[in-house]
Amino acid sequence: MKAVPPTERAPIALFVYNRPGHAVRTVEALRRNDLAEESDLFVFSDGPKSSAVREAVASVRESARALSGFRSVTLIERERNLGLAQSIITGVTELLGRRDRIIVLEDDMITSPHFLRFMNEALEFYKDDERVAGIHAYVYSVGEKLADTFFLRGADCWGWATWKRGWDLFEPDGRKLLGELRSRNLQGEFDKNGAYPYTEMLEDQIDGKNDSWAVRWYASTFLRGMLCLHPGRSLVKNIGLDDSGTHCGPDDLYDVEAASEPVPVRPIPVEENAGALEAIGRYLKSRRSSRARGFLRRIAPVKRWLE
Repeated sequence: MKAVPPTERAPIALFVYNRPGHAVRTVEALRRNDLAEESDLFVFSDGPKSSAVREAVASVRESARALSGFRSVTLIERERNLGLAQSIITGVTELLGRRDRIIVLEDDMITSPHFLRFMNEALEFYKDDERVAGIHAYVYSVGEKLADTFFLRGADCWGWATWKRGWDLFEPDGRKLLGELRSRNLQGEFDKNGAYPYTEMLEDQIDGKNDSWAVRWYASTFLRGMLCLHPGRSLVKNIGLDDSGTHCGPDDLYDVEAASEPVPVRPIPVEENAGALEAIGRYLKSRRSSRARGFLRRIAPVKRWLE
């Protein structure tokens, strides 16, 4: 496909809090991307929730002020603690008020050197296709060969991108989303045919048991029948499932190695890939021991930062 001109590189929104070690590793990997020097990086630093984390938050901010290797770096320091969900919702909304597309990372995502190129090329390729809600960089290590790229219904959240037209559809009211899922009897499909407890996650968000913006993002796009482009090989590795975040115990369910080779963006049918959906479903169901299932219900796939 035609290369994306430098003036059209999507801005990168990086959300950080109180994990300086994770944030440094995330930025170092991102800086090794071949489009980093052509990209604007916006670092959104949430305010400390208590005095216990003030020093760690300050350390992350100090590192952010010294960042280089990008076309520009802008640090946004929140004076008060917004929490994970509101921090991301507010930051993405603010940035898309000025730009037409965005790439979003949290502070525990180690990216492949080919991550930015894939995201930018896919954003440009599908920019005018309103069937497509976003781009995702993570995929499970299912043990089966997947297509280079494929679509699944509904947007996702581990290294992702969208356009203003997509984010404008975000519905923050979880109760409203759950009501529509139930009225249309879509809970089974929403849970990827029983492979993943998304409905339960949404119920927990409504009850205040989790702070998940992502399940609402997924539901907002799923209910509209919109699609998300995924790579057949993961372009991100999550390093946050190491007991460093609330409700994030160690687990190998999500273990992947970020792709060492580029993932090409080529024309494919703009429809859900039934084979990929089935392969992911088989993988999740095969790994759903009582331990893994409990882990999924607590954090999957969105988590809270340390309090």
